[in-house]
Amino acid sequence: MMKRLIAAAVCAGLASTCAQAQEKYPSRQIRLLVGYAPGGATDLMARALADQLSRSLGQTVLVDNRPGATSNIASEIAAKSAPDGYTLLMGTIANATSMTGFKHLGYDTMRDFTQITQTMTAPSVLSTAPSFPAKNLRELLALAKARPGIYSFASTGIGSSPHLAGELLKMRTGIDIIHVPYKGGSPAMTDLLGGQVTMSFMTAVSALPYLQSGKLGVIGVAAHKRMSQLPNVPTIEEGGVPDFEVSSWNGLFAPAKTPAPIVEKLWEASVAALKSPQVREKIEGEGGEPGGQTPAQFRAYVQAEIEKWGKVIKAANVSFD
Repeated sequence: MMKRLIAAAVCAGLASTCAQAQEKYPSRQIRLLVGYAPGGATDLMARALADQLSRSLGQTVLVDNRPGATSNIASEIAAKSAPDGYTLLMGTIANATSMTGFKHLGYDTMRDFTQITQTMTAPSVLSTAPSFPAKNLRELLALAKARPGIYSFASTGIGSSPHLAGELLKMRTGIDIIHVPYKGGSPAMTDLLGGQVTMSFMTAVSALPYLQSGKLGVIGVAAHKRMSQLPNVPTIEEGGVPDFEVSSWNGLFAPAKTPAPIVEKLWEASVAALKSPQVREKIEGEGGEPGGQTPAQFRAYVQAEIEKWGKVIKAANVSFD
């Protein structure tokens, strides 16, 4: 009897804590933060995932776009949210590169987040202007070495994946090509199609229609294996540059210290969503591959990406600030 009275007194004093412990997750709407504007690849992936998660979890998963500062606005909001499973983040490669590129960051990707699973990865493809004569990587490297400082590569901005991919190619091959940053993918694509820039590492999602139609030249895929959508295009490794892999990716993050049962439930629901025909067909149709890694595997992957791109950023003396 006395034990029951003590337990009742404890729960009376800590009513909210007890209620939370007994609450079945999820019991209300979940917010999924996206650090980019609506309509982009990350936003579309988030919405496809949110739709399936809403069905399986029995609660609405609402996409909340907070664009700006290389997704750092959304990331900082998520990092400082309660670790209760009701605020999530669609993390991206920016959460790895920003760790080195920004001198003052309002969050730490490994300290402040629990990684749940990778949702999609899309390899970069080295594309060229229609008039550029090189048809493979060896020809491109020969031309670039013969005329240092003449050819250029476009990116979607300083510190973006296409920018760092270009810097990595320069480091690995010794070529001297000029970086031309743009404010987004659309103007970069326009100038590449028009021949104002020579080449660009583009995500398969954005480049695929132009490559399949022949409107752009294609040198190689920055992945360990060829893309099923471009089976005749060799990898850059096949072209003679070993261990050259550059992918844009996104994945589900939760604030650090989110309870393990909630993380496991979100992981199971996410894996089921990624296996659904609706989500899988969408990802593969855009040149990507579905994820589904365990939380531990995804965390190790993110840590490896931080280290890999940190070396490139430091060597190229790139600052995002």
